[in-house]
Amino acid sequence: KEKNARECCSLPDSSWEERLADTVTPLWRLPYQEQLQVKYESQRKILQTLASCLEERGIDTQKPGGLCCPLQPVVPSPIINGYRNKSTFSVNRGPDGNPKTVGLYVGTGRARNIVCVKANHMKNIPPKHNQVAQCYEEFIRCSPLDPCILFHEGGHWRELVVRTTRHGHTMAIITFHPQALGQEALAAQKALLKEFFTCGPGTVCALTSLYFQESTMTRCSHEQSPFQLLHGEPHIFEDMLGLKFRISPDAFFQVNTAGAEVLYQTVRELSQAAGDTVLLDICCGTGTIGLSLAHQVSRIIGVEVVEKAIEDARWNAAFNGISNAEFHSGKAEVLLPQLLSSWEDARPLVAVVNPSRAGLHYRVVRAIRNCKSIRRLLYISCKPEGEAMRNFLELCCPPDRGRKLAGEPFTPTLAIPFDMFPHTVHCELVLLFTR
Repeated sequence: KEKNARECCSLPDSSWEERLADTVTPLWRLPYQEQLQVKYESQRKILQTLASCLEERGIDTQKPGGLCCPLQPVVPSPIINGYRNKSTFSVNRGPDGNPKTVGLYVGTGRARNIVCVKANHMKNIPPKHNQVAQCYEEFIRCSPLDPCILFHEGGHWRELVVRTTRHGHTMAIITFHPQALGQEALAAQKALLKEFFTCGPGTVCALTSLYFQESTMTRCSHEQSPFQLLHGEPHIFEDMLGLKFRISPDAFFQVNTAGAEVLYQTVRELSQAAGDTVLLDICCGTGTIGLSLAHQVSRIIGVEVVEKAIEDARWNAAFNGISNAEFHSGKAEVLLPQLLSSWEDARPLVAVVNPSRAGLHYRVVRAIRNCKSIRRLLYISCKPEGEAMRNFLELCCPPDRGRKLAGEPFTPTLAIPFDMFPHTVHCELVLLFTR
């Protein structure tokens, strides 16, 4: 550890800042138009791969350029710098060897060369997020408790999540490993944290909400370990597409609000939803996609595994005067087959899916594939080259009795990439499937 600390000190701060920027935002040196071109090429290769995989399965979908469907240019982000509304900061050893450094990682755990570098220079993170991170660092450096870098080595202070909205609301969520601390000791730490951000140096952050979560795992849901509100309001709020949305600590909300507005407007157009359409919103989060289409469809059905997000979605519908939306909490692979197996509604059914990087569970894909009423499907993916590719093939492959894929296959019809993450290599791809 001492050797690592000495090696850290040998590099100037500017070098660490550049290393972090190159790690997290590898396109930051390129002009924005060149970034868009890089992303277009990566999406083109993904569609070529999909076309080749489908051809191997006897499906000829190739279009000019070897693509499986037409690919439109990357839709730029309305905001290029400081666009993130959510940032996650880690606690670890910094370039100067201080183990109570709050920032982002350079290096890997496997190589045991992790260094935590402050993110003040990062183009995608807004100043407010860095301000909260700096104050959290100041607090833990004054605390007698150690940081929790490796669970088995003990320590307590862990990561910080900051969420902000265009209303000026700021939510801070601090994760703490309780180790063997009793309730009295935990209460004392929570009181100190609250005092720091409400009466001490942290007041400069003007937090709307301060949450505390005791977690003995890498990630904990609210059900596994409740988010404890230490100060302020239980929710923050955002306006988007003329609607007001409530956001809980662990609810999914697109990280680029302005970019999400452009994305959802396109989803609205591609859905071709008419007045008699039923919209099935799978992995609906706080209901943003479905509710933004509520005025032009007859019914919205949302499914989401995070219970608090469903509570937000229901509140969002009620607050915005939307009465044709229903939201169900639970695993999509459990709820959706039950919902669609007995589907007898004669109205057109359009599905929108927006899963995590893990993609859709096979039972979800099978339920969609085997529901004859779904003729139009919009798949929104932040990592189409990953597990989503498996989903694409399952949706489009020939009927397979062994895998219980009896329904007519879908065909990729149109692909539109959205730059939700400027300066990074990532892109949000909207892929329209029809049958």
